[in-house]
Amino acid sequence: MDPCLSVRQTAAHVASTASLVTIDDAAIQRLAASLDDVASIAAGGFDHQLHYWDAEQPDAVAQYLLVVDALNFCFWPDAELEYEQLAGGLRRALLADPRALDAGRLAVLDGADVRRLLQWPRPLPLEEERARLLREVGAALLDLYGGLAANLVRAAGGSAVRLVRLTTAAFPGFRDHCVYGGRQLFFYKRAQIWAGDLYGCFRGQGLGAFADIGQLTMFAGERHARSYYRVPVVLRERGILLYAAPLAAAVDGGRELAAGGCEEVEIRGCTIAAVERLRDALAARLEGEGRGAEAAQLCSVKLDWWLWEEGERDLHRHRPHHRTLTVYY
Repeated sequence: MDPCLSVRQTAAHVASTASLVTIDDAAIQRLAASLDDVASIAAGGFDHQLHYWDAEQPDAVAQYLLVVDALNFCFWPDAELEYEQLAGGLRRALLADPRALDAGRLAVLDGADVRRLLQWPRPLPLEEERARLLREVGAALLDLYGGLAANLVRAAGGSAVRLVRLTTAAFPGFRDHCVYGGRQLFFYKRAQIWAGDLYGCFRGQGLGAFADIGQLTMFAGERHARSYYRVPVVLRERGILLYAAPLAAAVDGGRELAAGGCEEVEIRGCTIAAVERLRDALAARLEGEGRGAEAAQLCSVKLDWWLWEEGERDLHRHRPHHRTLTVYY
């Protein structure tokens, strides 16, 4: 099974059956036509200052990124907690103690240990779930990959799709799916972020050399889990995602949406479908302008990063993001 194809099929199905969220294809075309610097989107980027990075220690970098992405969910219940505290806290922990993220240590963490690892002054949202997921990661790495996330990456043989498949096979907490309307739907957000982070951090080389990086969907994440909150907001502000009045009132009023419910599923599925359509529209524009090489470099991962950055720049003037309590994003 191709997990990324499953995500695309999920998104297409949700978009075709949704009643609360509509994708405005005309708005997608307008945005694709109006962007001045499409090349900057195709170039993409990764924040090496925020994240742990040591070109001489690729195994440590991979271990760090897997732990980041195992914890990369549900920030909004704490108004001061941001992705930066997660990524930066783990970076500082690893710099202070190179063995801080060893699989054996991860396998026995509790909630208070996770809090201390991040140097966070109060209980984290879903703190015990975060600890459980890290124990799961540590135990599976010990059992299957000699304790090293880098060995998992090597087992993927340079394929991002295979890495997503191996990751979801090894770690149940990365199996982001639900049953909706009698059909199993797949999102695999954090598993795809993990592959995308490796690609971005290693600049497409070494452990991040994935010939099929273009097969990943937008994963609403960075890099950041908050993207599954931020990117729908950007698309809504751009007129690409249209919410029915009851859903708009719920989101704007801060009502929590149930994980796996129709409201949340439609937002997630239509967000992915809209970004895929925007990527296709931008690629078609570049091709039409004789910029085929740039079009080939334009993948959903980079478009996701750009949309997230757009949302961050206009954070304080945009409408609220939706709220869902979940371990998946």
